[in-house]
Amino acid sequence: MSDWMVTQGPLPRRRPRALSPLREHLRDTFWFAPTAAMVGVFVVWLVAQELDAALVRSLQEDGDYGTLADLLRFADDAKTVVSAVGSAMMTFIGVVFSISLVAVQMASGQFTPRVVRLFVRSRITKATFAVFLATFVLTLLVLTSYDSNADPRTAASVPLVQSVLTLLMVALSLLLFVMYVNTTLRLMRVSHVIARIAAESFRVAALMPVPADGGGVPFLGPVTAWVVHDGKGGVLRDVHVARLVRVARGHGVVLRLVPRIGDFLVPGTPVLAVHGGAAPPRRALRYALSVGVERTFHQDLAFGLRQLSDIGLRALSPAVNDPTTAVQALDRVVQILATLSRRPLDAVSHRDRRGVVRLVQPVPGWAELVDLGFTEVRACATDAPQVTRRLLAGLDDLLRLVPPERRAPLLRHRALLRQAVERSAPTPADRAFALRPDRQGIG
Repeated sequence: MSDWMVTQGPLPRRRPRALSPLREHLRDTFWFAPTAAMVGVFVVWLVAQELDAALVRSLQEDGDYGTLADLLRFADDAKTVVSAVGSAMMTFIGVVFSISLVAVQMASGQFTPRVVRLFVRSRITKATFAVFLATFVLTLLVLTSYDSNADPRTAASVPLVQSVLTLLMVALSLLLFVMYVNTTLRLMRVSHVIARIAAESFRVAALMPVPADGGGVPFLGPVTAWVVHDGKGGVLRDVHVARLVRVARGHGVVLRLVPRIGDFLVPGTPVLAVHGGAAPPRRALRYALSVGVERTFHQDLAFGLRQLSDIGLRALSPAVNDPTTAVQALDRVVQILATLSRRPLDAVSHRDRRGVVRLVQPVPGWAELVDLGFTEVRACATDAPQVTRRLLAGLDDLLRLVPPERRAPLLRHRALLRQAVERSAPTPADRAFALRPDRQGIG
């Protein structure tokens, strides 16, 4: 066994936290961060205005009119800069964020619409947008603080602190602009997008509970009641594990989740099976399930493989014809499956403080994950020897990793790939070349 196979240690055992609908809504929108930044900069401006007024009063009380005159001249010079910043900032914002729209459109067309969420939820993009708008608002507020009276004895306001604050905001805007461009360019490169998807998948796998005794889900007995979904239709994005465990313990039952994370819920269909007693009251299960319009990585073990498979399919389409991108997607598919190769799948159990199983949650099985990662790409790769060679090498690597009981899906995909290549390759030499395992495809 190679060194990299040996060094994979156990993943941490943590209970996944609940997905806050409000937090997810704020992360999927662009209005909250700019609004909070503009409100915050208004409060900061009020404080700076009071500091400027206190500074002027202090100098006038001390009779230091020379220093005050110097400050008036500095503020007058700074006014030119503030005016230029205010007039140019909105144009700058429009030009900069047109880059985001182009990047989102390119990512959706070149990769898959599922990766648009990476751009929408980008913290640096929201921070840049928020700081730009806050700088624009601050320049408008500072311009209202300038006093046309140039006499230091009667001047009421010298926006010194406000001008310095504006210059600092401009410097911060320039710094964030550089970071924003760098981040956007990285997200437009398929290798970085694929790496981000893989990293999210590893994070989800790390949060999956692992039985302390290594056993599976215990026998639950017959179903004694059902709980149906009475909310809006949508994708099941999250299960509040702690709440369901607490409710099941309080009523002395075991709850079994019927749909998997990522399934579409239709109102009126069963979502929870109750074992060992009556169904808990509806109010106790309120907010236990989170339903949205699209899948997220939170608790969704298969979503990363879904996105990688979509990227591979898009790359192999005749309109794109980019087998190298499909090979890069397969690299990460193999890595994710290798991480999950010896972990318990099909279902996970959540226990209460006494160690009693209270919630059983279905997760994709090993065969389902293998099919998700390989089936569609394999069906479209028969005419791309670079992809077939990488696919065979990945299957061979996984066959060396997985326990004997998990070899069957991999052997099935390898046999189907060989059959498809033998049917499509025109000559024996082409078939031999396409069926030679190579981790780089062709190189």
